[in-house]
Amino acid sequence: MPELDIEQVKQALPHRYPMLLLDKVTDYEPGVSLTAIKNVTVNEPFFQGHFPQQPIMPGVFIIEAMAQASAILGLLSEEGGDHWNKLYYLVGVDKARFRKTVGPGDQLVIEVRFVALRRNIWRFSCVAKVDDAVVADSDLLTTISDRET
Repeated sequence: MPELDIEQVKQALPHRYPMLLLDKVTDYEPGVSLTAIKNVTVNEPFFQGHFPQQPIMPGVFIIEAMAQASAILGLLSEEGGDHWNKLYYLVGVDKARFRKTVGPGDQLVIEVRFVALRRNIWRFSCVAKVDDAVVADSDLLTTISDRET
């Protein structure tokens, strides 16, 4: 089962705390699927203002975590060249649904499946789970470009 630790995740993504929303990739198959985790802790900066009496992870951050996982799957799926020198941009969110709340102490498990590539637009199907219960799902559209140096 191939994994990427946090240092490898940081090589793949330009994001840094507090916007780096993945802790580890636990499994992947290039061109097919990827599973990643985000350990949600009470000291996340968004909990300061997002319902501080009953903190929940904002849905946009769940979508962003799914987008970051999708970007890593796309990078791992690129053939040839320096794929770690690319950036994925989120260009569309389709069919997003939030089914349960996510809070401090939860481990968000993100499952991404590659769906299609057309005209440099990648489509991924994403599911986020906590304790095997689906908390959110969405189809994401991304595009790829070279990183500016």
